[in-house]
This record gives sequence, structure tokens and C-alpha cells, in this order.
Amino acid sequence: MLKDIIQVIPKENYKLYLNFEDNCEGVVDISQLVEFSGIFAPLQDLNYFQTVKVNPEWGTIYWSNGADLDSDVLYSVVISSSLDQ
Repeated sequence: MLKDIIQVIPKENYKLYLNFEDNCEGVVDISQLVEFSGIFAPLQDLNYFQTVKVNPEWGTIYWSNGADLDSDVLYSVVISSSLDQ
């Protein structure tokens, strides 16, 4: 079901607004998905967390230290959140 992320906007408290290529959109709380250890440890710093970018080649989001998140997982979270509302 691979859907590329085309836009990311950092929000407060480890949340990201995501917009996918099929216009599905929503906010994901990253603190509920990852433990802030290993490659994700720098993301605990909210200023660093806010530096998230879209990788257009992979269709996912990443940080400059190499941390990235699977767009399929993020898409599933957005879809399930919209179904809960």
C-alpha cells in the first residue's frame, strides 16, 4: 500500500502533520511510535525534532542523523486515527 509522504509540518510535543500523495492527511504522535534511544535519541530534543524533512526519493520523513520512519506505518496510523473520529 506504499503511499509517499509529500509534506511534513512539525507540531508541538513530538507530533507531525503528514500529507500523503493521495491527499490523506493527519497528525501523528511520534512519541507513541518510537523509543527515543539509539538513532532516535537526538529526537528527544524538540528543536532537533523540528528539523524533520521529506525525502522525495523514498517518500518518507527523515532527520539529518539518518533516522527515518516507514511511510506505510505512518499512513496506517493516520488512516486508523481518521476512522476513530
